[in-house]
Amino acid sequence: MSRSITYTSSPLLASRTPVWRSKFIVAAIALGFVGLATRAAYIQVIANDFFQKQGAVRFTRTLELPSNRGRILDRNGLILASSVPAPSIWAIPEDVDRDPANLKQLAKLLEMPLTELNKRLEDEDKSFVWIKRQVDETVAQQITALGIKGIYQRKEYKRQYPEGEAAAHVVGFTNIEDKGQEGVELAFNKDLAGHNGSRRVIKNRLGQVVEDVGEQIAPVDGPDLQLSMDSKVQFFAYQKLRDAVLINKARAGSVVVLDVVTGEVLALANYPSYSPDKRQNMSGEQLRNRALTDTFEPGSVMKPFTIGLGLETGRVTPQTLIDTGAGKLTITGSTISDSHPNGVLTVEGVIQKSSNIGTTKIAMQMQPREMWELFSSAGFGQKPQISFPGAVSGRLRPYKTWRPIEQATMSYGYGLSASLFQMARSYTVFSNDGQIIPVTMLKNSTPAVGVTVLSARTAGQVRKMLQMAAGPGGTGQKAQTIGYSVGGKSGTAYKQVGKGYGSAGNRKYRGWFVGMAPIEKPRIIVAVMIDEPSAGQYFGGAVAAPVFSEVVQQTLRMMGVQPDMAVKPQIMAKAEEESL
Repeated sequence: MSRSITYTSSPLLASRTPVWRSKFIVAAIALGFVGLATRAAYIQVIANDFFQKQGAVRFTRTLELPSNRGRILDRNGLILASSVPAPSIWAIPEDVDRDPANLKQLAKLLEMPLTELNKRLEDEDKSFVWIKRQVDETVAQQITALGIKGIYQRKEYKRQYPEGEAAAHVVGFTNIEDKGQEGVELAFNKDLAGHNGSRRVIKNRLGQVVEDVGEQIAPVDGPDLQLSMDSKVQFFAYQKLRDAVLINKARAGSVVVLDVVTGEVLALANYPSYSPDKRQNMSGEQLRNRALTDTFEPGSVMKPFTIGLGLETGRVTPQTLIDTGAGKLTITGSTISDSHPNGVLTVEGVIQKSSNIGTTKIAMQMQPREMWELFSSAGFGQKPQISFPGAVSGRLRPYKTWRPIEQATMSYGYGLSASLFQMARSYTVFSNDGQIIPVTMLKNSTPAVGVTVLSARTAGQVRKMLQMAAGPGGTGQKAQTIGYSVGGKSGTAYKQVGKGYGSAGNRKYRGWFVGMAPIEKPRIIVAVMIDEPSAGQYFGGAVAAPVFSEVVQQTLRMMGVQPDMAVKPQIMAKAEEESL
């Protein structure tokens, strides 16, 4: 039987509650709601900057939209460097599905050991980690197909270099961030790079884009850059240089080809070289752009400048007789010698036979200042004004410090230094009727405006002498080529070993040849250097002149220059006939 409860029997419950207490409770509750509403309005409407900032920090991201780097083209529009899509793989370690089969397959696609992949993913505190940068698109598509949770991709580009090692020292390369590191890629990095765009988005904790915020800024691709280089000439020059280095068992070599009308660099090659796409085991020997960075004593290449100054000042004429005696000349206790006695020579014969003594006797008629001014005007001792990294100035000491023996040795190329590129440019004085012209790595169809160094008459006289030097009886006979007249000067110099040139049986040499063709109206200058040939021959006329001959013939043919004569290659009977 249930017992009923009479609440009114309780004195406490039976007492009447004051009205003011009920109203107070209701008012307090209402006031609380008003406070909350006011606070909410303050946070969401009036002073919401702080909270929006905190939300943005946690969930809003600015995604960079990479621009496509401009292409590098040769003078004919052939591609030397271009960018292709190459997605990069990244992950949120704490979210990655660690299924062993999937990770094994992922490691296989990325061509990395599974242990390395696991090592990259082992720190679960990280919200971002690169797995591998710039993979092929086909690989990226296969990774997407795996559908591994926590593995994502980012759009990027990587560079491709179709001409490979043949053009490596001109084109250069970029790093993983697509920034130029060497060559044209470095020199014109700002022009090629373009401008990246951006996209403001809201992401969830998984890194997935939930919503776009604000206006998207589209990327601006970099413009294409057209070089003066002819990829066909470049490849042929590189090929012939490489063959000469290997045949002569040399340490290295360089070749430069200039268009003497426009000042354009048609080819610039070095061996050893490297592949810009595969640089894992690259060494400094391969990377160095020797034609621009390496300086050495130019040797006999300087003789035409000394003779040219003598002609220009009227101290000698092409037929002036110079007695070189028995091949020995002593100046202030130091002896200058020729490779063999030449007796009495004309000034033309001094160049043809490359006589140190004949050149010295002409030089000692001049003031040191005159020689210094001519050498300086020809670009020696000055950094080439070319948009290219690594170009050096060489060394040409102030004339006030020259001693008589130093003036003598400088007249035939010892006691100063220059790069092969400087030597090639200096010979535009003889090819352009006495004017030295600026050079460029960019395509330029207009004739270059030069600065007068010698008169046109003197330049023509020296050109004739250079033709004799490369002809029968000269020191550079192997420079001759079929169909085109050539002129040039070979050179051979001891290579410095420490503070000297090494002992007689342990000397190292550089041999080179610098010349032009066709000789009456030159169109190109070709300079070749072979460093430390060790297969028996080391004179420039023996190791460098044959490369000059082949490059000249092929280049002029590619340029459509008509042959001006039928010249049969001449073979020197003895390499020893050439002077140092």
